[in-house]
Amino acid sequence: MRLKRVLAAIALFTVLVGGCATVSPTNPAMSEDVSAALKPFYSQTLTWAACKEASLSSTKCATIKVPLDWAKPEAGSINLALNYLPSTGSADLGWIVENPGGPGGSGIDFVAGGGEQVGSTELRKHYNMVGFDPRGVQRSAPIKCLSAKATDEFLYGTTPGAIGSATEIAATRKIMKTYIAACKKNSGAIFGHVDTVEAARDMDVIRAVLGESKLNYLGFSYGTFLGTTYATLYPSRVGRLVLDGAMDPSVSDEDQSANQLKAFDQALRNYLNNCLTVSPSACPFTGSVDSAMTRITAFFKKLETTPIKTSLGSRKLTISGGITGLIMTLYSNDYWKYTTTAFKNAFAGDGTLFLQLADFYNDRSEDGTYASNMLEANMAVSCLDGRSNPSAAAMKAQNARLIKLSAFFGRYWQNGALGCEQWPYPVIAHPSSYAAAGSGPILVVGTTGDPATPYWQAQNLANKILADGHLVTFNGEGHTAYGRSNECVVTAVDNYLIKGIVPAKDPNC
Repeated sequence: MRLKRVLAAIALFTVLVGGCATVSPTNPAMSEDVSAALKPFYSQTLTWAACKEASLSSTKCATIKVPLDWAKPEAGSINLALNYLPSTGSADLGWIVENPGGPGGSGIDFVAGGGEQVGSTELRKHYNMVGFDPRGVQRSAPIKCLSAKATDEFLYGTTPGAIGSATEIAATRKIMKTYIAACKKNSGAIFGHVDTVEAARDMDVIRAVLGESKLNYLGFSYGTFLGTTYATLYPSRVGRLVLDGAMDPSVSDEDQSANQLKAFDQALRNYLNNCLTVSPSACPFTGSVDSAMTRITAFFKKLETTPIKTSLGSRKLTISGGITGLIMTLYSNDYWKYTTTAFKNAFAGDGTLFLQLADFYNDRSEDGTYASNMLEANMAVSCLDGRSNPSAAAMKAQNARLIKLSAFFGRYWQNGALGCEQWPYPVIAHPSSYAAAGSGPILVVGTTGDPATPYWQAQNLANKILADGHLVTFNGEGHTAYGRSNECVVTAVDNYLIKGIVPAKDPNC
């Protein structure tokens, strides 16, 4: 799960893939017991073809139709883009659908990348790996808002007034009004239909057109919420589901933000401890973790009013770019080397690396264009799924809580409720329970040092929420575990996905 993109205190932040010459039919669509209005969607013939984009050349692509509005399936449809990475073996277990997170992440790009998170060498022998762009994302009726230039100002500009001041709040509301109006105008009808429940229903159509009676699924981060929602809506159609970097679906928007920020504060402190003790000669800090935090806090407070130069033309590092760049490095301890270099350079007056890291997080290319609509989709999904109370009293109470739980990052997430305050559609109705009773066993993976989806959420999902959840713990740092941790995690996940074996107890990897 990515941190909320609209951060009031830090300046706020299609072409469908289709067929070419080579066509190969998939398994015939399943005969489904669905309403007459849904029958045309469930009975589609899926045709795979060479992908038109060079970056997707390792995969085959297709499009299917799903209802624009699942409450009124007869009222129109949208195109949903899919691809698959062919099995390296017999594909005897069929298809496994994957989602990399977000919300707003492209499953098509993820699967085409073919990394270890997509599937281990052994797993790929048994499955074709299926990616899809959820509704509103990239190639599937994408949410569209601002021009690239306006997006730059939205993400990297500075909002007038001190953090939390009446001036800043008023300016933020004005900025959000303009942003939301642009999204509604440029996106069309899909803008009100990109919630997680409808995206989960789309996955059932994917399952059917793949010719599968049950859905096998590997979801990361926000993808765990999507997978849990699917299991709740269609428990009898759940095959083997792995939820890695798990979200607790019962957690409120306020609680999610507060606990996520607390975890990122801890991740920053973990980085500093490593920097000071493991490689002190290369570390840009001296003394204790607390003294290093004091220096970081002072640096970013100065950055709030005084951006620093970069080597990226006329662009400067603002507070929004600095915080975003720092957060990017805390998603994995593999990135800590960049944290070190970025701080060294920034303390010397050069903000280039922090800004480059922010660009990477925001999918901004060197030429100033944006490679995806992650920002737009993330916000649209998040604001339909849940939002914080924007009343003055509620925001004041939440601000105090954030500062208490997250002494550093909490300062920059104050008044975050303003991001969704003016959204033109109500929050969608969620299931009253996410137990997914009758689904069969579901594997939940949690990382003890995960800053984006704190470990306790995986514990709750596996042990308290799902009727048949089973926890696999990775004792380490970073966000998610499968494909980036150790063999213990890979073995547990692969044994489940390939053999259907659930660990007798948490292997505590």
